[in-house]
Amino acid sequence: MDIRNFFADLPDARAAERIEALPVSSDTVRIERIVSRGQATPEGQWYDQREHEWVLLLRGSAGLRFDGDSRVHILNPGDFLDIPARCRHRVEWTHPHEETIWLAVFYRD
Repeated sequence: MDIRNFFADLPDARAAERIEALPVSSDTVRIERIVSRGQATPEGQWYDQREHEWVLLLRGSAGLRFDGDSRVHILNPGDFLDIPARCRHRVEWTHPHEETIWLAVFYRD
């Protein structure tokens, strides 16, 4: 049994967001560590996933927007939410000067 640290060996996300699948996935669940630094979803694009996504922001900050809602929802460390499958959403911004670290759990019914 190996103990690992979620914050160890963080990839450099200055040039591009980095997504790493953690080795605990199955056919119905996928867990990812996402590291962002100033990235956002490209203008006019939306995530529209077949899976539900439970996401926890661990470090940094981010703004999320949901299709049909003009508000930007701010996430800070410790904030989490469950995004239903097919709920169109986008990342409006992530903190530009420090890593924003997410734990994302994708799952199916």
